[in-house]
Amino acid sequence: MSETTPSADGSVTPSPADAIAAGYAFTGPALELGALLWDGACLPDKQVRIPLPMLNRHGLVAGATGTGKTKTLQLIAEQLSAQGVPVFLADVKGDVSGISVPGASNEKVAERARDVAQEWEPAGFPCEFYSLGGIGSGIPLRATVTSFGPVLMSKVLQLNQTQEQSLGLIFHYADSKGLELYDLKDLRAVVAFLVSDRGKAELKGIGGLSTVTAGVILRALTAFEQQGAAEFFGEPEFDTSEFLRTAADGRGLVSVLELPSVQDRPQLFSTFLMWLLADLFNDLPEVGDLDRPKLVFFFDEAHLLFNGASKAFLESITQTVRLIRSKGIGIFFVTQTPKDVPADVLAQLGNRVQHALRAFTPDDAKALKATVKTFPNSDYDLEELLTALGTGEAVVTVLSEKGAPTPVAATRLRAPRSLMGPADPAALEAAVRASLLYSRYAEPVDRESAYEKISAEQAAAEAAAEEAAAAAAAEKQAKEAEKQARAAARNAPKPDPSLAEQVVGSGIFRSLARSIGTQLGREISRSIFGTARKRR
Repeated sequence: MSETTPSADGSVTPSPADAIAAGYAFTGPALELGALLWDGACLPDKQVRIPLPMLNRHGLVAGATGTGKTKTLQLIAEQLSAQGVPVFLADVKGDVSGISVPGASNEKVAERARDVAQEWEPAGFPCEFYSLGGIGSGIPLRATVTSFGPVLMSKVLQLNQTQEQSLGLIFHYADSKGLELYDLKDLRAVVAFLVSDRGKAELKGIGGLSTVTAGVILRALTAFEQQGAAEFFGEPEFDTSEFLRTAADGRGLVSVLELPSVQDRPQLFSTFLMWLLADLFNDLPEVGDLDRPKLVFFFDEAHLLFNGASKAFLESITQTVRLIRSKGIGIFFVTQTPKDVPADVLAQLGNRVQHALRAFTPDDAKALKATVKTFPNSDYDLEELLTALGTGEAVVTVLSEKGAPTPVAATRLRAPRSLMGPADPAALEAAVRASLLYSRYAEPVDRESAYEKISAEQAAAEAAAEEAAAAAAAEKQAKEAEKQARAAARNAPKPDPSLAEQVVGSGIFRSLARSIGTQLGREISRSIFGTARKRR
C-alpha cells in the first residue's frame, strides 16, 4: 500500500515512494528494470523503467565485484533484442554466452519474479559469437593497422605522448609513400626501414622523428607481437555494420565478443572495443534522435580503457561518446565505480544503474562519497544505501522521455530470461561454424603491402649493391693484372742482339754513318734498313 500524507488544506500529498514511481510512468516503449525498494520493502506495483528512445543517451552500470552487473547488462540486452534493437556485448569472463540459451527456472528465479511482479518465461535470443583474431571460439574480428590508427595503436603499445606523436608521423609517411599497413609486420617493416642506413635520410623529411624514438617504437612492436597480438591485425577487416543486423523474426541480433582467451591482455581488448566504436562512428550517417537506437554497445571492464590513457586518446573517446548518439548508437560503460570514468565522459552518460559498493578501506570510503555526489538529490541516504544493497539490487536514475533525469530509485532488478552462465562450448562452436559470416572472415588474407614492398626494394637494392661491388672488384682485379704485366715487362732480361743489330751497333758502322753526307750515303743507308731505293 502507498502511504500518503494529508496537507493542511485537506489534499493528499503523495508519499516519497509514489513520487519516485511517478517519475518512471512512461507512456511509450520502455525496458522494465524491476520494482522500487523503499523503506526496506520491495513494492511490485511501482515499476522502474528506461524509455527505449533514451538508450542512445548512453549509460553506466557500476558496482563492486559480485553485485550483479553482468546480469543487469544481460537483462537490458534481452529486452533490447526483444524490441528489435541490435546489441553488442563484450564477454570478458565467458559467462554472457548463455544469452543465446533459454534459462532454467529455479527457486531463486521464481522468488525474484514474485518480488518484482515479473511474468518470467525462459527465452534464448539470436546471437553471433566473435573472437579477437580468431583466438578462442568465435568469428574472427580483425582490423588493419591503418584503420586502427596511431592513437589507438599508441595505447596498446603503451607509448608516451612524444612517442605517440612520432608514431603519427610514421603513419603519415606510410600513407604518403603508398605503403599499406595491413598487419603488424607492415608497420614493423616501415619503422625498421626508417632506422636503417637506407631509411635514415627519410627521417629528416617527415618532421624530425628521432632514431632513438623510432627504435623504442620498433622494440614495443616486437614485444607486442611476441604476446600474440599479430593475430588481431590484418585482413579481411571486419565490417562493423554487421553489428546492426536483426534476426529473421525481427529481434535484434546480439553480438557477443568472446574474450576469455585474451582476458590477460585487457589493454588490448579494451582498445580494440574502442576501435569498433570509432569505426561505427566514422561509417554511420547522422540520424538524430530515433524512436529506438540502431545499436546499444556495452563496454565491459571500462576502467581498463582509461588507465594510462594519453590526452589525445581521452579526447578521442570523449568526442566519440558525445557525437555518436546522433548516429543512433547508445553506449553503456560497465565498471566498478563512476570514478573509473573520466568526468568529461561521465557527463555524457544519462542513464545510471549503480550496484552496491564496498567501504572496507579509506580509499573505498572516498570512492563511495564521490559516487554519491554524482547522483541527483534524493530522498534516500545514498551513502548508507549503496553499502546495503543486495545482489541484484541497484540505485537507478535515467532520462525521462522528455530528457530530464528521473528521481533516484532503489530497485530490485528482474531476473534475465536466458541462461545466467556460459553456453555449452560445443553448442557455441557449432553456432559459430553455422554462421554465414564464418566463411567470410575465418581465413586470414595476406595481400601485398608495406612489408612486401619494402622487402622487394631492399632485395633489389642489395642485388644492385652486390652487382656494383662485383664490378668494382673485377675492375680492381683488371687494373692489378695490368700493373703486374707492366712490372713484369720492366724486369724481364734483355735478349741477345741480332746480326743486324750487332752491325749497326758496331763502331765501324757508326763511323761510316757519320761520314755519309751525300746521295750515295743516303742510298746505302736506305738499303741497309731495307727500304726501296729511290730512282734517279
